[in-house]
Amino acid sequence: MLTRRGLFGTTAAGLAGGLARPAFSQGRQRVLRFVPMAAYSSPDPIWTTAIVVQTHALLVWDTLYGVDINLMPHPQMCAGHELSDDKLTWTFTLRDGLLFHDGEKVRAVDCTSSIARWSQRNSFGQLLAAATAEMKALDDRRFSIRLKAPFPQMLYALGSQGCYIMPERMAKVSANEPVKEFIGSGPFRFRQDLWVSGVRSVYEKFDRYVPRQEAADYLSGGKQVHFDAVEWTIQPDAGTAASALQSGEVDWVDQPLFDLVPLLKRSQGLTVQQLDPFGLIGVIVMNHLQPPFNDPKLRRALLPAIDQKEYIAAVLGDQAAYASYPVGYFTVGSPMASEAGMEALTGPRDLDLARKLVRESGYKGETIMIMDPGDQPQMHAMAEVTAATLQRIGLKAELIAMDWGSVLTRRSVKKPVAEGGWNLFNTRLAGLNAADPASASLKGNGERAWFGWPTEPRLDRLRGAWFEAEDLATQKKISAEMQEVAFEALPYIPLGQWSQPTAFRSNLTGHLKGGNPMFWNLRRSA
Repeated sequence: MLTRRGLFGTTAAGLAGGLARPAFSQGRQRVLRFVPMAAYSSPDPIWTTAIVVQTHALLVWDTLYGVDINLMPHPQMCAGHELSDDKLTWTFTLRDGLLFHDGEKVRAVDCTSSIARWSQRNSFGQLLAAATAEMKALDDRRFSIRLKAPFPQMLYALGSQGCYIMPERMAKVSANEPVKEFIGSGPFRFRQDLWVSGVRSVYEKFDRYVPRQEAADYLSGGKQVHFDAVEWTIQPDAGTAASALQSGEVDWVDQPLFDLVPLLKRSQGLTVQQLDPFGLIGVIVMNHLQPPFNDPKLRRALLPAIDQKEYIAAVLGDQAAYASYPVGYFTVGSPMASEAGMEALTGPRDLDLARKLVRESGYKGETIMIMDPGDQPQMHAMAEVTAATLQRIGLKAELIAMDWGSVLTRRSVKKPVAEGGWNLFNTRLAGLNAADPASASLKGNGERAWFGWPTEPRLDRLRGAWFEAEDLATQKKISAEMQEVAFEALPYIPLGQWSQPTAFRSNLTGHLKGGNPMFWNLRRSA
């Protein structure tokens, strides 16, 4: 694997190796070839929150509403809705002509079943479920949600939080286990027969998809498709991916290595651009269920040693202009970001204090297993810094090499390390998802929380209060209090924020700005 430490003195064009053989050998101009940020082990976007799976889901499934780049919701699968005067009953009507990829009509009962499954895992969905008195299909095109109390963020929840509509039979599967088939009603059909985990995914244009007639704007508007197929090729070696982009073997590399960005910018026929205005936030996730991080004193002992500048340097190298730090529990530049509790990360770093806190904790000398995805340069760089930091303050830390797909699978295991569990891993949160208290990663409801499974009831009480707040000032006050609580409970530790450039062939036009790569609206010019 090529990391930034081994890159210097090498150009992408000179790197050996190549990509897997394409699945479509004919009609190259009609096939868009893409190198995603990572592979995935399960294509179920409800079962896993992995960013790459959410990007995959946008091709295959559609949503009832979609948000524009300003995060305003608009009808997508829905023709519209009605809201009762008391704001307790929402009645939704589906557009005509909606079909699943197996040819079956999209029905209202598919929608209610899908909302119910999504609500089992998503923090927005859990709050909506708690506020719902009854949800039912009225006929094939209409369904209603009757609430116990008003839920003003209904449309935003349905349009921005991954509430993908699946056939009823799929939606009846528990959200705690992945589905086995992947039928959607989106603009592309997932070719499950051609999917090779860790190698390739193929998406064919769904000819019976009926896009809206409005202009496309992030997740809203008309999803007009101009390619017969999109082929994802997994290439963990960043240099090989860059070389394939330069040669025209692929059209688009989602997340090029930061050290290769200057080279790609100089390459003829390539464009390097920032399409995601929300960015990414690096984090440390600790397992609150198992020793040694089930001890809050040990979790807090890490804080005086965490240096966000060190993490940014490891991930971005000399491309620090893409970075934003310090960052707390809400995305830099978002309305909910504040200075509350930030002294935990912005004050002078104090290794002696960290060592003292380790000694005062219940740490018994256990080896801390850090999952280290070697096929992900950014996560690998963070893991190396984390291991060194833990060792400097007297903790035994060991990096366990694995690929990202294995991390995504293993992180769901709640058992001890000896039984397939884990202690710690580094990952990135999408800036869009971390912009407010609805973030799944800030849940504090124990084994029902996000990975790490923290128990902190105050986080959930504050989240509920934030949803009920009637003005921005109150929401900001609640968010500041929530951040202070988070710095005590440490559901995760924020390590810095950065904007991720993407690189593509200059003849690929029509890219939309947003938090994920989108494959509609794209054309290949002559």
